[in-house]
Amino acid sequence: MSFQKNAIGIFDSGFGGLTVFKAIAEQLPNYNYIYLGDNARSPYGDHSFETVYQYTLECVEWLFAQGCPVVILACNTASAKALRNIQQLDLPKKYPLNKVLGVIRPTAEVIGNMSNSKSIGVLGTRGTVRSESYLIEIHKFFPETNVYQQSCPMWVPLIENGEYENEGADYFVKKYLNELLSQSDQIDTILLACTHYPLLVPKIKEQLNSNINIVAQGDIVAASLVDYLKRHSEIDTRLGQQSEQAFYTTGDAEAFDQHASVFLERSIISTKVKV
Repeated sequence: MSFQKNAIGIFDSGFGGLTVFKAIAEQLPNYNYIYLGDNARSPYGDHSFETVYQYTLECVEWLFAQGCPVVILACNTASAKALRNIQQLDLPKKYPLNKVLGVIRPTAEVIGNMSNSKSIGVLGTRGTVRSESYLIEIHKFFPETNVYQQSCPMWVPLIENGEYENEGADYFVKKYLNELLSQSDQIDTILLACTHYPLLVPKIKEQLNSNINIVAQGDIVAASLVDYLKRHSEIDTRLGQQSEQAFYTTGDAEAFDQHASVFLERSIISTKVKV
């Protein structure tokens, strides 16, 4: 596929990044895209920093090999555990003309404006929470804000196994929300700091007061990329705009397609690859 030589690369450990891909493609519909899900090694949430960094770098390099000049890490765990090393160690030495962007900083830049009480809850994987990346980044932009974190280790498995709409999910949604809200009664904004979690929004809303704002990242990251490309013509001019899209997975392609159709609300055909 010739368009691969100038596509925006979007990477996630599994399916969650499709929520970010969908938002980006809606705001930048003319661009070409390659999505790669590392489903064979998903989920990343409980892996060590070193393992997540190695897995993420391998996938980023695969996307670079397809000709993607910019790659979005549409995965909070990868953004928390691998992005800094890739940006500081790998890009300058091996890929000085390419860029890798994450989802944490764009979110941290705006999330404080969404809270009246200046008390924000963050729901994420164990890896994202343990990294304290959101605590650090949000306080850079909104030092007066109180940030409370809660890991939700069962949410990604529920989603990736298609159980997120079933009664079994109710227990774990309520459990983690209660553990978060028990930390402060001032929380008025909850960030879904995992790109899988938007599929649980209906169940999350059932457990929360309507005055609590639920924030997903897709539109935030998409708007940030639009702004980034406006400011970085050296990247934008390398990107093709034929509205082409291709999907790849390191896992089973048929299973990927079935799950992806839920995230994207349309059918796709993916290709299995080894990175």
